[in-house]
Amino acid sequence: MKRVWAALLLTAAALALVLYSGRQPAETGEETEDLIVVGMSQVGAESDWRVANSESMKAVFTEENGYRLLFEDAKQKPENQFSSIRRFIQQQVDYIVVMPVEESGWDSVLQEASAAGIPVIVVDRKVDVQDETLITARVGADFYAEGMEAVRWMEQTYKDPAQLNIIHIQGTHGSTAQIGRTQALEDGLAAHETWNLLTRMDGDFTRAKTYEAMTAYLESCEPLPQIHVVYCENDNEAFGAIQALEAFGYTCGKDAVAVISFDATREALEYCRQGKISLTVECDPLLGPLVEEVIRDMEAGKAPEKERHVKVRAFRQEDITDALLEGRQY
Repeated sequence: MKRVWAALLLTAAALALVLYSGRQPAETGEETEDLIVVGMSQVGAESDWRVANSESMKAVFTEENGYRLLFEDAKQKPENQFSSIRRFIQQQVDYIVVMPVEESGWDSVLQEASAAGIPVIVVDRKVDVQDETLITARVGADFYAEGMEAVRWMEQTYKDPAQLNIIHIQGTHGSTAQIGRTQALEDGLAAHETWNLLTRMDGDFTRAKTYEAMTAYLESCEPLPQIHVVYCENDNEAFGAIQALEAFGYTCGKDAVAVISFDATREALEYCRQGKISLTVECDPLLGPLVEEVIRDMEAGKAPEKERHVKVRAFRQEDITDALLEGRQY
C-alpha cells in the first residue's frame, strides 16, 4: 500500500505533507488522520440508478468512516475514465474503484495500476482484459440472469402466441448491462419461432433519447404496428418509451403493450403499480457497503471474493405494496 505513515513535528510540515499525500488533518491539527484514499471513476449521471449508485458510494466512503474519496464523473466517456485512473495512480491512492462505461480498452491503464501496486475494484459493469489478475474484485449484478427473468416472464405470459411483436431498446453499447440483457433477449428470440423483433433502437439508458428514438420509429410506420412487448434495458428507457407510445395512442399495461424494464427504482415501481410497466427487474444500485467489504478484507490481509453478485428480483403489479415503496432508497 502507498499510505503515508509519518510523525509530524511542525504544523507547517504537517500541512505540507497533507497536500502531498492526500491525507486529511486530524481535528487537533497537530497530526494527520490515517485515511484510506479511494479514487473512484463513475460512468456519469445518465439514470436514476446511476445517481443512487453514486450516493451509496459517497455515503460509505466518508472521513467519518476512515476514507478520503476522490470522486470523478466520466460523463459517459471511456477516455475520461482512463484519464481519471492515471490521475489516481499519480496521486498514489490506496484503491481504485471504477464503474466502467464500456468493457473494452482497459488493458493498458490497468497494467499501469498493477505496476503501481494499486488494487482495482470494478463495480456494476465488467471490463474485458486479457489478464484477470489486473482486477482485484468485481461487485455488481448478473445482467444476463436479469434478462432471463424477463424472458421467462414473457414465456409464461404469452404461451403459444401466433406472433409476439417485440421492440427492443438497448442501453449504452458495449456496457455489461447492455451486453447481458441483450444476449438474454437474443436467446429468447432464437428459442421461439413466433417471437418477432419489430425493431431494435438505441436508448443509451436515458429517457430523452428513448423518447426521441421511439417517436421517430412510430412516425416512420404506416400504419402503426401492433406491439405486444417493449423490452427496455433500464427504467429510464421505459419512461421515455411509455411517453412516446401514449402520444401515439397506445395503451401500456395488461392486455395492451407490455413494457419491461430493469433496475426497479421507486419511480419504476410506481409505474408498475399503475400498470404501465408490466415487469421491472431489480438491479440494486446500493453497492457501497459491498465495495467497502472488499476493501476491509484487503486491509485485514484477506483475499476478497473475485465476484460478488446482488440478488435478482422481479416485480409485477401485484407485487407492489406501500411498504415496498416506502422502504425504497432509490
